[in-house]
Amino acid sequence: MNSNRPAYWFRAKRYGWGWGLPLAWQGWVFLVAWILALPVGHRLLPKGDTPLRLGFTAAMVILFVAICYWKGDPLGRRWNSGGGT
Repeated sequence: MNSNRPAYWFRAKRYGWGWGLPLAWQGWVFLVAWILALPVGHRLLPKGDTPLRLGFTAAMVILFVAICYWKGDPLGRRWNSGGGT
C-alpha cells in the first residue's frame, strides 16, 4: 500500500461535481450515522418549531458536506471524455 496517498473516505464522482459512495469503512460509518441522526434529531425537536427544524437540517447538511470536503477526494468538475452531448 502506498503511504504517500491520503486515505480518502469518499471518492469524487466520475462525472460532474461532488462525491459518490464511500471508499473506506469510516465513510460508511459516517454515512449510516448521519442518515440515522437526521430523523432522530427531528423527533427530538419540538413539533411546531419550524425554524429550529430547518436550522437543524441545514446544520446537518453543512456537516455532511464539510466531512466530505475534508475526507473526500479533491473536488473538480469531471466531464465525459467521449465527446458528444
